[in-house]
Amino acid sequence: FFVILALTLTRDTKDTLVVTQCGAEAIAFLKIYGVLPAATAFIALYSKMSDVFSKTTLFYATCVPFFVFFALFDMLIYPNVNRLHPSLAAVQAILPGNSQTGGMAVLANIVSHWTSALFYIVSEIYSSVSVGLLFWQFANDVVPVDQAKRFYPLFSQMSGLAPVLAGQYVVRFASKATDFSSSMHRLTAAVTFAGIMICFFYNASVKYIAKNEGVQLSASAVDGDGKKKKKPKMSMMESIKFLASSQYLRLIAALVLGYGLSINFTEVMWKSLVKKQYPNPLDYQRFMGNFSSAVGLSTCIVILFGVHVIRILGWRIGAIATPAIMAILAAPFFSCILLGLDSPTRLHIAVILGTIQSLLSKTSKYALFDPTTQMAYIPLDPDSKVKGKAAIDVLGSRIGKSGGSLIQQVLVFAFGNIISAAPVVAVIFYSVLFAWISAANKLSSLFVAQTEMGKANQQMEKEKAKAE
Repeated sequence: FFVILALTLTRDTKDTLVVTQCGAEAIAFLKIYGVLPAATAFIALYSKMSDVFSKTTLFYATCVPFFVFFALFDMLIYPNVNRLHPSLAAVQAILPGNSQTGGMAVLANIVSHWTSALFYIVSEIYSSVSVGLLFWQFANDVVPVDQAKRFYPLFSQMSGLAPVLAGQYVVRFASKATDFSSSMHRLTAAVTFAGIMICFFYNASVKYIAKNEGVQLSASAVDGDGKKKKKPKMSMMESIKFLASSQYLRLIAALVLGYGLSINFTEVMWKSLVKKQYPNPLDYQRFMGNFSSAVGLSTCIVILFGVHVIRILGWRIGAIATPAIMAILAAPFFSCILLGLDSPTRLHIAVILGTIQSLLSKTSKYALFDPTTQMAYIPLDPDSKVKGKAAIDVLGSRIGKSGGSLIQQVLVFAFGNIISAAPVVAVIFYSVLFAWISAANKLSSLFVAQTEMGKANQQMEKEKAKAE
């Protein structure tokens, strides 16, 4: 709950900062030149830390620095942006070519608002780390396969309440501030509180599990004699080779890449339209707060059905549902844009259609895509879980979103803005969805085989133990 609460608040804040100051097209540039290098550095650092630290220490070492940054940004960086930011004219004078239109204008805006860009990058890394490594890694360690279909959708349902609260906090309190600086103070207070509660409940959970089930997560790096275990150390290239060597992990990566690419195509276009309708930062923030609440509420409702979809219809249907929903809902959105946005009424309709498409895409992602993807890790061995999952959840998702951003960046330079490139975006969007569905079908067969093999091995170990 608190992981998603902090994620929602920081996500809405980063979007408000970047979209209103630099334009929605800046997201495509930031994900390539900022988020991707930062994610690559983080996964290398995380891989090293996983070799050295126990799981409990690794959790805190990963979690705490993000919340320290968010607090410092509010207290030190944002109040001094006028001193820290160069003027737009000075940046445009340095950049080559025509920096007042097209892609170079986007770059000029990013450089002249570099602190907002930094906040965006850190928040994007946190969005991958918090859910993929902090929560689901812990859940995969303590929930067995036979209980996953029961509990994983319920985890998503509980987390669905967080965006509802976060969104209404933004709408009814943070966005009511006199200016955006005051709103930042209110947002950071809530984010800091969420960070404290994440650490508190993790500590309580570890102690409870150790006491009642005898699982010592904090001693994962210690062997039975109390000595430090030597974990296999892998370089960054070795980690990539490790991921590439497994068809199972490659297919999981394909699912994550598919979502990262497809959601990026429609989301940037939708946010560009939202900025046109709500140019004021507080108005934009209020709109995104209501959107986050709607995502959380609809997720809670859909998860009630999602539990039964995965349990009754199986993993395959649950995994295919998200790309299928995205494909159906994107059709009217693209159609509206292609018909033209030459009037306020058409712009308003396009924003509504884009909001519905983005809303239900995210809802199906939280309710079905996340649980089925995380379930796929459970049959794997511990080494594949830790390093393969880290590479996929952080680096894989960033490559997906950055790949989509690279394509959009090329389109911005070619067409001037992302809206004009809508026909090309639509063709690429549906191609990615087709590949995503194909990978989900292949992974389904492997997931069933791995699960059955794991159950057979457990039965053999039990029979062997009885014989001894």
